[in-house]
Amino acid sequence: MSFSQALSGLNSQAQKLGTIGNNIANSQTVGFKSSNVQFSDVFAGSKVGLGTRVASVLQNFNEGNVESTNRNLDLAIAGDGFFRFQDPSGEVVYSRNGQLSMTSEGNLINSQGAQIMGFGLNAAGQVQVGGQPVPLNVSAEELDASATTRVGTTINLDARKAMGEGLSTVEATDSTGNPAMIDYHYSNNFTVFDSLGNPRNITVYYEKTAANEWTAKMTLDGTTLDDGGAPANVTEYSVRFDSNGKLVNGGGDVDANGAIAGITFDAADYLGGEPENLTFDLNLAGTTQFGNTSTVSSLNQNGYTSGTLVGITINDDGTIMRNYSNEQSRPAGQVALVSFRNPEGLTPAGDNVWSASATSGQELIGAPGTGLLGSVVSGAVETSNVDMARELVDMIVAQRAYQANSQTIKTQDELLQTAINLR
Repeated sequence: MSFSQALSGLNSQAQKLGTIGNNIANSQTVGFKSSNVQFSDVFAGSKVGLGTRVASVLQNFNEGNVESTNRNLDLAIAGDGFFRFQDPSGEVVYSRNGQLSMTSEGNLINSQGAQIMGFGLNAAGQVQVGGQPVPLNVSAEELDASATTRVGTTINLDARKAMGEGLSTVEATDSTGNPAMIDYHYSNNFTVFDSLGNPRNITVYYEKTAANEWTAKMTLDGTTLDDGGAPANVTEYSVRFDSNGKLVNGGGDVDANGAIAGITFDAADYLGGEPENLTFDLNLAGTTQFGNTSTVSSLNQNGYTSGTLVGITINDDGTIMRNYSNEQSRPAGQVALVSFRNPEGLTPAGDNVWSASATSGQELIGAPGTGLLGSVVSGAVETSNVDMARELVDMIVAQRAYQANSQTIKTQDELLQTAINLR
């Protein structure tokens, strides 16, 4: 027996206790992965053995719990994968900690200033998945206004109405400023937007003019088409229904798709000469003529006024959406995830990030939720995967092993003292 075996045991158990202490210290660190010490014996040609040594310190990449924070810029990964970051020096690092903040320039960074990476946008403003990830940036520029080009509405027109009976009358103004009287059985209104983003009010007046046929007249901000208006101003149309009250596609002014194309309000007559003609298609698919009160069941249009950035949200697929004051949303990019064939081969780089190594293998890049990659959970973080109960038990075991090795040294000392006393 020599002191070397006991000393090796003391050193090894000290490293074990240090690793356990580090695990416990990081039990509240977001995205932290615990480590475990593995030992090996030392023989070097000796039958008795020369003690022990630390063979490796393995990281445990089991997933931690996903904990809600209700903060939009907090991200967790549900499943496999790592976030890809570019640190201020340009080096690429990896982390499971998705606590982000946004700089005044719109960069999304972690607490160390590393910028999260992902897929950017193509020329059409859509996410371009594939290729090498780039640092993501959320532009704060305004969203330009967009004129309405499509209106969709589904209504029911009361089949019980009789031609020429029970009519209401409204006084509008024609494009020359003269009064224009409109008779109708039912009316509804909606808002559209011109190319400058100005809201314009459209009112549609429906009059039953024949069996199973209705004529509709439109006004823009209370102005209707005068009799001498340009033919391009299509603001009056008819719709027909079959005996079952269903809209007849291809009947009246309705095309085979249940739409009325090219409804136009001439800029010279209606919009003060600017900015340009207001033209949109009106889709009436699903419109009926039943014996119930006339009513609108759905209405939508695709125009909007200009908007300023008011916030961002991140979807489960990692898509970053810019939200504007006009209730529109546009993508700013998509967070990328990466995986490794051997995650245990990643090199810890401090600040809860890792670097790739020859042992980990090359990174495999993809969009969240594709292949073996997990999904992104917005408004949540992944807690540390440290098992406190297990760590405390391991600490007791390591402490006892340390004490036992100390006892070995004490015993060896007593043996030496006995040998000395033999003289």
